[in-house]
Amino acid sequence: MKIREGFILREVAGNHVVVPVGKASTTLNGIIRLNNSGVLLWGLLLAGSDEKSLAEKLKEEYGIPEDQAARDVGVFLDSLKKIGCLED
Repeated sequence: MKIREGFILREVAGNHVVVPVGKASTTLNGIIRLNNSGVLLWGLLLAGSDEKSLAEKLKEEYGIPEDQAARDVGVFLDSLKKIGCLED
């Protein structure tokens, strides 16, 4: 799983936002604000991490149970898929 080309993460006024550029701006009209865990997961997705690896890293980083990490990752990925940010 990887972030689709045309979506970039930037820090603006202390907030992390994903901005569509180029062709991606025709599919998403706006920006996406990410919290700290979203920024962590976004970076891992840029490197091509799979869902299991994302959940494991979230569990390690925040000390949450494995099932909670898996649910949180699932919700995050579903959100990204809905707006067209992910490629398989």
